[in-house]
Amino acid sequence: MRFARISLLSTLCLLSMATAAESIRLLVQSSPLAGFQYYAGTAHWEEMRPGDRLDLIREPDNPHDPRAVRVEWRGDKLGYLPRKENQAVAAEMDRGGQVEARIARLRQHRNPWQRVLIEVYVTL
Repeated sequence: MRFARISLLSTLCLLSMATAAESIRLLVQSSPLAGFQYYAGTAHWEEMRPGDRLDLIREPDNPHDPRAVRVEWRGDKLGYLPRKENQAVAAEMDRGGQVEARIARLRQHRNPWQRVLIEVYVTL
């Protein structure tokens, strides 16, 4: 509870310092990419770089998860935000909030959950 208050106070201080012309980008999620091994990620592995922009697309009609957020790189589906971690991002997207994502880390690993780390930001 104390951490939440400190975090909220820090955020409010940052917001009060921003002018109307500036925006603040907050990191709201850092997570692995779910389903990487099933989509276009392996085909584009050599081309992708940390820092590359990712597109997030809501899939409210997804039969497996009504909060599904698809992750694309240059128009190709790479996977999804993990189901256990997509609620806040899906809700923000549904509200029309400005959400963006980037590749944070790429690494060769036997476990596909360890290959791509993505970061999701909300712009205030």
